[in-house]
Amino acid sequence: MTGTRRKLYETHIPITAPQRVMLAVGSAFAALADPLRGDMVAALGETTAGCTLENIRKQMLSSDTGRRILRERPIVHTDTIDFEKLRATCDPGTFGYHYVQWLDHEGVTPDTREPVHYVDDEELGYVMQRYRQVHDFFHTVTGLGVSVEEELALKWFEWAQTGLPMTQLSSIVGPVLLPWEARKRMLTSYIPWALECGANAVPMMCVYFEEHFNTPLHELRRQLRVTPAPVPLEKRTMP
Repeated sequence: MTGTRRKLYETHIPITAPQRVMLAVGSAFAALADPLRGDMVAALGETTAGCTLENIRKQMLSSDTGRRILRERPIVHTDTIDFEKLRATCDPGTFGYHYVQWLDHEGVTPDTREPVHYVDDEELGYVMQRYRQVHDFFHTVTGLGVSVEEELALKWFEWAQTGLPMTQLSSIVGPVLLPWEARKRMLTSYIPWALECGANAVPMMCVYFEEHFNTPLHELRRQLRVTPAPVPLEKRTMP
């Protein structure tokens, strides 16, 4: 993805190669200093993605469902998903039921995901957007919450799944900043789980999660070959 001065999609911000390097370095420092800076985490992910997004697209193109996702381009947003209908129609125990329960419990909404700006290819821009928007689906199927250590555990899982450099940087540097007990849990429990589960699971970017809202969560996990994360009982918010 070389730099281009032409706007390729609505949210695209064309930048030069030197600007891309400076933005990558600056966003890396900002994101490490404050992991809650969603804009900086997003900018880091886009400016460092390189050929990794191409690899993810190839993976999606090799799958019938992945090709359909690229063709139909579903968007995860309250304007496109009827969350009140999910609350009313998804039976307890289903993926949709637990997804909505997770959003409500954590106080999260899919509408807060940053739009893609710095990916110089329109379809790859959608791939990055899709990765960003299915993040909460990953939380639901893995059973991870939004504590710092659980988010880092999910980054290790995403690294094993996607190879995105941003997930690699977060995975390696993030645990160093944790208190000792949390760091110990990362090293002895979360990281081994994430690497094994991420490597064994089906390619998650090829999963049309929106079509599984009425699938029992345990059955969806079986289909995806995902084992729930080893979240301590006192911290667990998901089955």
